[in-house]
Amino acid sequence: MIRKRLIQSVSESKKYIAANVLLQWIALLANIATMAAITACLAGLFAGGANLSWAALVAVGAVTVRFLCTVGASRMAYLSSKTVKRVLRARIYEKLLRLGAPYAEQVKTSEIVQVAVEGVDQLETYFGAYLPQFFYAMLAPLTLFAVVCFIHVPSAVVLLVCVPLIPIAIAAVQTWAKKLLSKYWGQYTALGDTFLENLQGLTTLKIYQADAYKNAEMNAEAEKFRKITMKVLTMQLNSITIMDLIAYGGAALGMIVAVTQYAAGHMSLAGCLLILLLSADFFLPMRQLGSFFHIAMNGMAASDKIFHLLDLPEAEPKTAPCPADCTIVCSGLRFSYTPEREILHGVDMVFPKGSFTAIVGESGCGKSTVASILMGRCRTYAGSVTLGGTALCDIAENSLLQNLTYVSHQSYLFEGTVRENLRMGNPAASDAVLWAVLERVRLAGFLRSENGLETQLLERAANLSGGQRQRLALARALLHNSPVYIFDEATSNIDVESEDDILDEIYRLAETKTVILIAHRLASVTGADQIYVLENGAIAESGSHTALLRRHGVYARLWETQQRLENFGKEAV
Repeated sequence: MIRKRLIQSVSESKKYIAANVLLQWIALLANIATMAAITACLAGLFAGGANLSWAALVAVGAVTVRFLCTVGASRMAYLSSKTVKRVLRARIYEKLLRLGAPYAEQVKTSEIVQVAVEGVDQLETYFGAYLPQFFYAMLAPLTLFAVVCFIHVPSAVVLLVCVPLIPIAIAAVQTWAKKLLSKYWGQYTALGDTFLENLQGLTTLKIYQADAYKNAEMNAEAEKFRKITMKVLTMQLNSITIMDLIAYGGAALGMIVAVTQYAAGHMSLAGCLLILLLSADFFLPMRQLGSFFHIAMNGMAASDKIFHLLDLPEAEPKTAPCPADCTIVCSGLRFSYTPEREILHGVDMVFPKGSFTAIVGESGCGKSTVASILMGRCRTYAGSVTLGGTALCDIAENSLLQNLTYVSHQSYLFEGTVRENLRMGNPAASDAVLWAVLERVRLAGFLRSENGLETQLLERAANLSGGQRQRLALARALLHNSPVYIFDEATSNIDVESEDDILDEIYRLAETKTVILIAHRLASVTGADQIYVLENGAIAESGSHTALLRRHGVYARLWETQQRLENFGKEAV
């Protein structure tokens, strides 16, 4: 149950663990002194010559030492746990940074969240409680054995021999527990993945009336998790019962030997009483270790997940900078999320520097997948994607993200102030610059009526309307001031006024920047220089708005359908 790699990963915690063990050992010595003083006092009372003041003084001093040691050990456990959380979460975060934007191609986001939160919490207990108890449980019985040997060797031997029966019982269930807890964590992450996927796609599920099916799927996953949880609890209860029988049985056996030897006149009354009081202490540290064992096993299962994440292969870091010419060319672009289902089928697109290009098509045709590839989030594509003549896969990620700005319909706004969120786009921006960009997106007036740049936002800016959130996301994107902007359904699901304001700013931006606008609503892209129409993952046609309408093809059909829907009921007015 000691994993060297895990301890080496958080080597800073070793000093806290050692201090914890030392303090517990000193507390044990103080407890022995207390018991010795009490038994000596009782034996003296029985003999008629007790020194009560001396016994009281020793007991008070020992209790004081135990109190200070207990407080100190708790402090060491806290510092050890704090170190583990800080170090492991930092390593996970750094690993994700090294994996870069396409990390999701190797590991699910839900698994990362579970490992970084609850998985690390399990190891917090492992380092703060289990490891100190492991070493103390080895040291305490040996210390007590040495003390009891001065009183009566046979009793000390009987007690010491019974102590290893507890770790033997622990070892007996370890293999079973390891497999069971591995299944537990596997089912736990599967449940979390299902829950997160259903939660993120709840609106879509409602639209397509698939929520009942997903509800049944979620219930099935939850039932599997319930069953594996009950198996884990049953295993823990059985293990604890066995350890209790050994601990209390061993202590009782030691007491019986001591009383028998006293009755036979082989030891003093004080020695017999001291053995009776210390018998349980032989087994309590090991019994406590048994209780922490189940937490440790859960921590081991969690550490397997953590090391699986930390051991994911990392691509060779790219060093090529983004060229000044930001012309993007996609040739024969193919992509599949799963081998059996190809999303893009040989797509050819060109996004010239300084142009305004739109990508349109029905839902599921691959529009957002193109954006993900251009932003470097999906790298397992086939075909060619170049930026200024340099292969996209050869460009350094930081350089790519400095030159391409992505704005989606769900741009993430963080809990904090408006100033803090805006300065993510440009950390050096002055307040005057921030207000100027807020004026451009027509959000300055609202914020002046609130608390200005210090207006506090909830997570995802839940205290703003949908339109206000998108305006703020656009303002942050404008502050980034990159050569290329990709807007992925940036005006969907917001009010008409906000949509018009955002589109006005996008069109104004397109006068000086390379803009790629992905939209479902065709009225948003009528001013684009070039429009690519995707159908079932392939380019159906391309051209300007006017030219595409003249062809009477896919674009014209979509346009006419949308116009009828948008003008429905207006004819009668």
